Amino acid sequence: MELSVRGKYVWGKSMSWGFERGRIYNRRKDIHARFGGQQQGGIITPALHSLVVIITGEEGAEHGYADRWQPEGVFEYFGEGQVGDMSMRAGNKAIAEHSIEGKSLLLFTKTKAGLRFEDEFVYESHHIERAPDREKNLRDAMVFELRPIASVVEVVEEEPPTAKAAAVELEELRKKAIAAAKESPGKTKTTTTVFERSRHVRDYVVARAKGTCEGCKGPAPFLRSNGVPYLEPHHIRRMTDGGPDDPRHVIALCPNCHRRVHSGADGFDFNIKLATAMLAIDKKS
Repeated sequence: MELSVRGKYVWGKSMSWGFERGRIYNRRKDIHARFGGQQQGGIITPALHSLVVIITGEEGAEHGYADRWQPEGVFEYFGEGQVGDMSMRAGNKAIAEHSIEGKSLLLFTKTKAGLRFEDEFVYESHHIERAPDREKNLRDAMVFELRPIASVVEVVEEEPPTAKAAAVELEELRKKAIAAAKESPGKTKTTTTVFERSRHVRDYVVARAKGTCEGCKGPAPFLRSNGVPYLEPHHIRRMTDGGPDDPRHVIALCPNCHRRVHSGADGFDFNIKLATAMLAIDKKS
């Protein structure tokens, strides 16, 4: 049975926040009872959890929502607002800024049996298109372009980090990583793709570690084919990984420490220790 070092697969099943991909859940019992959040509408933003839940379904078409998959693997999700032009506020803003805020974005599909968990996604960009609202009047609709986190991780891993030894190079990587994490979600199109932004953060964090696990302080277990020590980025502010995040909250771990965070009995407590360690690491960067 597969156990991924990124915590995306537990005992052979794709999981995120305890939700199993393809499984049916009850909105009231499995989402609101656990996390709270709005009990109506298609975007749920629990106040006390680093989580944004979005719901798609055929009935959305009645209100002018035409969510769909694109051939290149992007899921296009219509924002909230049933009448008139949509704006970047409330649930729409929560989607666009989920990664900057360190929040996971989970997609469910509404079915007759309940809500089917699709996967965890990451916001890449959004665009505006003319579409009818609930009253059949044309309006500016906000369409979010989302990618499954698993595909982002897979693509980024296809291009390993390059060796960056000089301090000036490390500082340049840091600037790129922070700029990537803070890129404005208000643009209709981002200047870099989610893959590039994620890669900038990964490259800086791995270079910053200089071959040493920032968790256990042990050496990286082996070298990549290009000679770079093998370490994995872990997003401290959320228990799942992938997608761009503020590099000041991303730590480089050996596979063993990464497994411990996601699958260990003390994973939650260990993650808190890593957050404390990051305070000192960031001051030195």
